[in-house]
Amino acid sequence: MVAQVCASCGKQLPARAGRSGRSSVYCSAACRQKAYRERRGTAPSGVEALIEEIAQQVGDLTPQPPSVLYSGVTDLSASVARLRRVARIARESAKESVTKTAKDSVTAASVTKPPAAPSLLTETDFAALTESHRREIQVHCYRMTGSYDDAEDLVQETFLRAWRARDAFERRAGARTWLYRIATNACLDFQRRTARRPQRYEPVPGMNHGTGEAPDRITWLQPYPDDELPAAEEDGPDVAAVSRETLELVFLAALQHLPPRQRAVLILRDVLGLTAAETAEALGLTVASANSALQRARPTLRDRLPGPRADWSAGEPTQAQRAALQSYMTAAERLDLDAMTDLLSKDVRLTMPPNPFWFTGRDALVDFLRPTLDPASPMFFGHWRHLPARANGQLAAGGYVRRPGTHVHRAQVLDVLRFDADDRIVEITSFEPHLFPAFGLPLKL
Repeated sequence: MVAQVCASCGKQLPARAGRSGRSSVYCSAACRQKAYRERRGTAPSGVEALIEEIAQQVGDLTPQPPSVLYSGVTDLSASVARLRRVARIARESAKESVTKTAKDSVTAASVTKPPAAPSLLTETDFAALTESHRREIQVHCYRMTGSYDDAEDLVQETFLRAWRARDAFERRAGARTWLYRIATNACLDFQRRTARRPQRYEPVPGMNHGTGEAPDRITWLQPYPDDELPAAEEDGPDVAAVSRETLELVFLAALQHLPPRQRAVLILRDVLGLTAAETAEALGLTVASANSALQRARPTLRDRLPGPRADWSAGEPTQAQRAALQSYMTAAERLDLDAMTDLLSKDVRLTMPPNPFWFTGRDALVDFLRPTLDPASPMFFGHWRHLPARANGQLAAGGYVRRPGTHVHRAQVLDVLRFDADDRIVEITSFEPHLFPAFGLPLKL
């Protein structure tokens, strides 16, 4: 049974019109963020209090009505996941301490009384502290790298570096700025090792790519699930950190063209709102050098964005765009090429990172789709089903295909859509399916 009213404000939820997949328990992003703030407002900071919160959530579970049960289970799952991450960080931090002590000691056991150590964070306090900032630090690493997988790895690297440098942490200085500084340098070290640079797509022999200019090929670009974003606190310091347009794929792709240090300066200054002095300190630069890097980064970024912001960043998806997403999924499931064609802008572009396939223009894309949607064609790909999703603040669809001769729909592609002013699809970025679980999507239906 699906909830009929918003779990936050009690208003009637919009009709789903026969859509499959998970049902929202909130009527809008504002209600979802309000509920998140209410939960975080009373959320404990210590591990013991977090355990008590989980116990309370378990006690509050009730099988009726279903909307309350769903909301309660969702909250419980999030709390357990936070506790698991806290425990993992604490365990890794404790291992780090044991390893360092054994390495530094010349005897198996201490033979002298060590001097009084400065007041340090315990493993559990440190884990709880870092967990409270995990989401925004991961988003920061994602902006720096453009890769969800790399961002997850760099968050763990950031927390390990922070643990090793915990004696330099002054509580009065603020954990957020401290962690951002460590995360930024971890990302810069990673980018120095990989030395990745965007390239141009090359023509694939025998394939009609269209007459448009070949787009940039960023093989490491990946989507980011909206459900993993931190909530934008009203008047809070992380409002800029969750700014929608700085997470859209167009902006992320443009960022990848900046040299790593310029990218770091621009994100710290223009996205996170740090001062020139704070940015210079975080990167080990002079204020003049930081300002110079910012002055070089801004015009480069503008040149890489497709025109005015209104052309690529339309804010919260409109009802017409949501209807277009539903029509897109329905057309694919019905193998209806004509309906699919009507949804596409004349200048539509499709890319498939990390794969080499790309198409510019509706005619080229339709030529590619026609045999794959025709059951009589030897190139028929199979029967499709889709589930709606949200990635990078944009509408998306998780596509599952049942190949000829099989009986199971398996995860195939995550399509992230961008719309033009007429609510037609102007860009499709298709990603491989290994990230489906991060979007709450199963790997098969």
